[in-house]
Amino acid sequence: MDNNELLGKYNVKKLLIKLSIPATIGMVANALYNFVDTLFVAKGAGEIAIGGLALAFPIQMIVMAVGLMIGMGSASVFSRAFGRNDTEKMEQSVNTALRIDFVGALIFSVLGFIFLDKLLVFFGATSSNIGYAKDYMSIILYGLVPLSLSMVLNNLTRAEGRAKVAMISMMIGTLLNIVLDPIFIFDFGFGLGVKGAAIATVISQCIAFIYIFIQAISKKSNLHINLKKWFKIDFKTVNEVLIIGTPTFLRNATGAFIAIIIYNLINKYAQGDPAIYISIYGVINRVIYFIFMPGFGLVQGLAPIVGFNFGAKNYLRLKQVILFATKMIAVYFFIGFVFVQLFAHTIFVMFSESHNQFFITYGTSSFKIISIGFILVGFQVVISAVYQSFGYPIRATLVALSRQILFFIPLAYLFSSLFGLDGVWISFAVSDLLSGLISIILMVFELKAIQKRILFQTTDFNAL
Repeated sequence: MDNNELLGKYNVKKLLIKLSIPATIGMVANALYNFVDTLFVAKGAGEIAIGGLALAFPIQMIVMAVGLMIGMGSASVFSRAFGRNDTEKMEQSVNTALRIDFVGALIFSVLGFIFLDKLLVFFGATSSNIGYAKDYMSIILYGLVPLSLSMVLNNLTRAEGRAKVAMISMMIGTLLNIVLDPIFIFDFGFGLGVKGAAIATVISQCIAFIYIFIQAISKKSNLHINLKKWFKIDFKTVNEVLIIGTPTFLRNATGAFIAIIIYNLINKYAQGDPAIYISIYGVINRVIYFIFMPGFGLVQGLAPIVGFNFGAKNYLRLKQVILFATKMIAVYFFIGFVFVQLFAHTIFVMFSESHNQFFITYGTSSFKIISIGFILVGFQVVISAVYQSFGYPIRATLVALSRQILFFIPLAYLFSSLFGLDGVWISFAVSDLLSGLISIILMVFELKAIQKRILFQTTDFNAL
């Protein structure tokens, strides 16, 4: 069965699972190396060192946001072109995406080296953790280009129906990172501590990129990468890719800016050394990222199906897959909420090498508050992905902004002024619940619109 028939005719529920499982495994693998990095650093250098990695998070997230923006945007353009068999547009979307992503990631790397100290101070680094953050980021910056390009190619590979290839690429990076981390971090190996974690990560990212690139230029691929005309960029396609991918960029880049806001609120309201609170948020952030990845994996599998069938005007199939995906993701995030309520304490014990009771107790209570928002957040994840796959960037942007900009930022400042740092964690839960309610309303609206198109297609006008 070729990819065209797979996306357009295969049983839609089985297809979603078929594409989502590899995407989910790949996304979990992508999150796992961040999780493992943090865990090994905690064991090798202590709780405060976790804050060093947390302070590196905004820079990493902004570069990842660029890669995901270009990857999701080009995948949407590619999927719809694939659905209508427009080979010229397919090729333009792929080559344009890779070229602009390479330039963008390279610029961020150079600027990161130039302004590293100033950036870390701006993020909220303290005298206790800035050394760890510099050690980590001074090496991670070398791997930003292959990391970003891998994200673009992973999205495009899934868009052509080769989800397993994208999964393998991410698993290669993760498994290699898990093997290399202890070798570079602990004294029985090179004993490089935080620097060792960064070296292991960069090596793993480069190997993963090499694999996905080789797969993308193989005869089995429909991506048709052209390495000869490097400076030939179709600016109409650039515009389309960036407009469609902007919601993804805003969602992820806003996460980086929110982290900066949180670090600075911690510095303002912390009772004692802010570094321990930054480490607590660093653990929560890594674990949330790990929990969310299967949900994002599901919508990664959903996106090419929605884009293809929307382009092919197969609205009945479109409605079926959206409804099925929404049910699955709602159940999944509720399970995530229950998991945190049951195991938050265990998680913080695992990350505490010195069994710091404040780190464990305060971290546990904060995480439980934040996780309340998981109950409805899945609806926002689905509707945002649907809008992007439709090629509706304004709607997707508004959905992406609602949770983080419209609700979280003002609530964080308001609640922290009333309740101290506890107000920050409450803001997470409230903003997730409010944006989830809005997303449910939008989902109902879109499903009704799709139903009207289905009725129009099935009406026998000759009989009237």
